[in-house]
Amino acid sequence: MKPLLNVAAGESTTAEAEEQERTGEVLAIRGGRPLTGRVEVKGAKNLVTKAMVAALLGETASTLRDVPDISDVQVVRSLLEVHGVRVVDGEEEGTIHLDPSGAVAAHFEEIDAHAGASRIPILFCGPLLHLLGEALIPDLGGCRIGDRPINFHMDALRAFGAVVDKSYEGIRITAPDGLHGANIELPYPSVGATEQVLLTAVRAKGVTELRNAAIEPEIMDLIAVLQKMGAIISYEPNRVIFIEGVDSLRGYDHRAIFDRNEAASWACAALATDGDIFVGGARQQEMLTFLNVFRKAGGWFDVREDGIQFRRGGALKPVVVETDVHPGFMTDWQQPLIVALTQAEGTSTVHETVYENRLGFTEALNLMGADIVVHRDGIDAPGRRVPRRALEQAAVINGPTPLHGADVVVPDLRGGYSYVIAALAAEGESVVRNVGIIRRGYEKFFAKLDQLGADFDVIG
Repeated sequence: MKPLLNVAAGESTTAEAEEQERTGEVLAIRGGRPLTGRVEVKGAKNLVTKAMVAALLGETASTLRDVPDISDVQVVRSLLEVHGVRVVDGEEEGTIHLDPSGAVAAHFEEIDAHAGASRIPILFCGPLLHLLGEALIPDLGGCRIGDRPINFHMDALRAFGAVVDKSYEGIRITAPDGLHGANIELPYPSVGATEQVLLTAVRAKGVTELRNAAIEPEIMDLIAVLQKMGAIISYEPNRVIFIEGVDSLRGYDHRAIFDRNEAASWACAALATDGDIFVGGARQQEMLTFLNVFRKAGGWFDVREDGIQFRRGGALKPVVVETDVHPGFMTDWQQPLIVALTQAEGTSTVHETVYENRLGFTEALNLMGADIVVHRDGIDAPGRRVPRRALEQAAVINGPTPLHGADVVVPDLRGGYSYVIAALAAEGESVVRNVGIIRRGYEKFFAKLDQLGADFDVIG
């Protein structure tokens, strides 16, 4: 990557490179080169941000390790700081210390100013109700890949005894009689709603039974964090979690689970560009379902003690994929996989059953030469493993089709990553705009592309 390596009359400084990493929004990418080399993945975005919120529940300071330098982490850090939590970087890279002893109620304007780019604020509700007796929630942001209703969250909080008032500002939540254990059954195994119940129930009076809970590895890691703090949480088969409320919790010291979404993204990049990428920190167990599909699609991988190596094992083959909650195929995995499937010999089908708007990114891939047809009402194919949902869509990908450069605008986090990988697999030059969204979930993204031999410039 030229801008990170040299400027007008000499070598770029590390500071200049880091500034481009932080501020770059437009990439010019010259494709047709395999990505080869090693990248490291840190803690999972979907755990780290929730563990940071959990620190509010402790009476002593917490230490969180392997924290990625991504914008979602910065948002949560800012939200914690406006609530009086002291957050400082540790000596070890990726370590932060969180001291909630000075926690106070924050002004709505401050919360709104810091929360505009994230849906995390809603998870502050339970801890803030325990700590301060009220919580304020502004209009929620994040990727526009579906409605993501907050009804599950609000209904759960009401079950604990919270009072929810909606106003022009947003949502004000109070607990005039405190929070008490509840019997809650989620209509869908929502990750966010499961996290909400866990973060609220650990300090509620009595026992909480949560049915139809999400059981993602990041949820299990959050349970481990809460158990370290003094919580009593057990889970049974068939998605049932029991939480016995306790009077107080202490801080934790925890190393976050690796980011399996980022690991799968780099694996798909190796597949799409016919490259060879070693993902340091990736683990087999949490990626079992992905690895099976990766192998079926013609991928080759080698599990080692310190990570997993990914490359093609020969010609790419078509697959049928249905996204689902864990232990199914994650919705976050299908977008980068679809890029690779444009190069498979035959027809692949991806049934998206989790978010209704997650296949919109395929329009740009078609501009680049892909042959993808999106069925807005899904395809009711026989032999489906995942029960059909009213909101689902399906993408039918015919390949192989050579990809060529285009000018595209990033729509969301995983779609944005997928555009970059498509541009790197394509012949000619592409311009990819609004890449700042990618920094929500991918640490040092430009630097990692550079390490893998990508040919690109930061042009805006």
